[in-house]
Amino acid sequence: MNKDVLYKDLIPKPVSIKRQEGLLCFGVETKICVQPGCDQALKAAEHIAQTLRSLTGFPLPIEICTEEPKQGCLFFTSQGARGELGEEGYSLTVSAGLVTIRAHTFPGFFFAGQTLRQLLPPGEGPWQLEGVEIIDYPRFAWRGAMLDVARSFFSVDEVKRVIDLLAGYKFNRLHLHLSDDQGWRIMIDSWPNLALHGGSGAVEGGRAGYYTKDQYREIAAYAQRRAMVLVPEIDLPGHTNAALAAYPELNRDGIAPEPYRGIQVGFSTLAVEKEITYQFVRDVLGELAELTPGPYLHVGGDEAHSTTLEEYKLFLERVHTIVAETGKTLVGWDEIIQAGLEPTDLVQIWRRETKAQAAAGRGAKLIMSPCHHIYLDMKYNPETVLGQDWAALIEVKDAYGWDPVTVYPGLAEEDILGVEAPLWAETLRTIKDVEYMLFPRILGVAEIGWSPREGRSWEEYRQRLAAHEPRLEVQGVHFYRSPQVPWKGR
Repeated sequence: MNKDVLYKDLIPKPVSIKRQEGLLCFGVETKICVQPGCDQALKAAEHIAQTLRSLTGFPLPIEICTEEPKQGCLFFTSQGARGELGEEGYSLTVSAGLVTIRAHTFPGFFFAGQTLRQLLPPGEGPWQLEGVEIIDYPRFAWRGAMLDVARSFFSVDEVKRVIDLLAGYKFNRLHLHLSDDQGWRIMIDSWPNLALHGGSGAVEGGRAGYYTKDQYREIAAYAQRRAMVLVPEIDLPGHTNAALAAYPELNRDGIAPEPYRGIQVGFSTLAVEKEITYQFVRDVLGELAELTPGPYLHVGGDEAHSTTLEEYKLFLERVHTIVAETGKTLVGWDEIIQAGLEPTDLVQIWRRETKAQAAAGRGAKLIMSPCHHIYLDMKYNPETVLGQDWAALIEVKDAYGWDPVTVYPGLAEEDILGVEAPLWAETLRTIKDVEYMLFPRILGVAEIGWSPREGRSWEEYRQRLAAHEPRLEVQGVHFYRSPQVPWKGR
């Protein structure tokens, strides 16, 4: 087997790859061994074993290794893990009959498993690994994608499908946009009509529905088992027509508006002058915080065109206090910069013209989601049936050919927490629609978030991307075959 063919196509590109002598051939005697007392390694090994069993057909039993690992073993250990690996990095070494994976935490072991999967063929064998040493760790801590379930609803199983596909490329955040003008997607016990009434709406042609609390917990736990943090968003004070229709007392005039099925934005607002509004916010965010194992609450804050700046500032001041009471970290779209920031805030930068440098100067960390590069609901080209084009036409090269530090002036590497690719659902109806708009552009986002800036280029990336065609096909992914990429099946 040609080692160059086997190892050159990894996405995201690792920090370091050194080829060396050695070979491990999977067989009925191959075992997965775990260092005693290393529970995080064991948890990751169990997930990886399940994947490899279904792939190879071999039993791959898991054993706690009380002696030196022997040939024919995949060994998971924290002993000897380099300090530079951090929370999510790993080393993966294939020598004579032995694979050794070292990491400090569960995410590191899990992400090593995703690399291991890419080192094996996408479908049929031979099931063997050539000698290699990989040292790998992420450039940025936040590597996310956003799924809009508010415009059109996606089921628990469909969200799990997205989580699995993202996890294979080392994403660690899934941002769920749970509320908007068209629909409300999470049950709140203290305000049940949000889901019962607001959940019955959707964009024209879209799907209605909502998650029960148990279903939301199920999604969050599923993500956790794949080293991914769920980031829930309740968009406030605008994008709230579904909430206002469910509870008219949240309106300025006390009259419930009609359900909304369009795509225009900026017309709705909570009555920020009413005290009941803040009881609503406190109840909703409080219940959501209790449901969410991760440390974040996203409060939206975008396109509040029907709220004056003075009202907006007053509202965000109260929301800051409420989020702090939950013990969570506040995340908001970049409009929240105008209301004043706390140093702990995370600001999601999305507009072409925004005060990213000012936010960084106040100590806030930035999540880079430039609409003209990685809003993945944008069309690939004018002929793309799905999506919109108000921000840009975003081909595969466009989604890859930018850098988080230089896309806005005056920023430094330390200002940036990471990257996130939003996928809005105004035109999406099925999981196949979601896959088509995500893939293959999302692989470029994965590499921007994980891999070092140096040593990458579009020309070499497009070759690696083409090699993932059979991997996407084996997983049944409905993806866009861009003419910019030399697909083998074209």
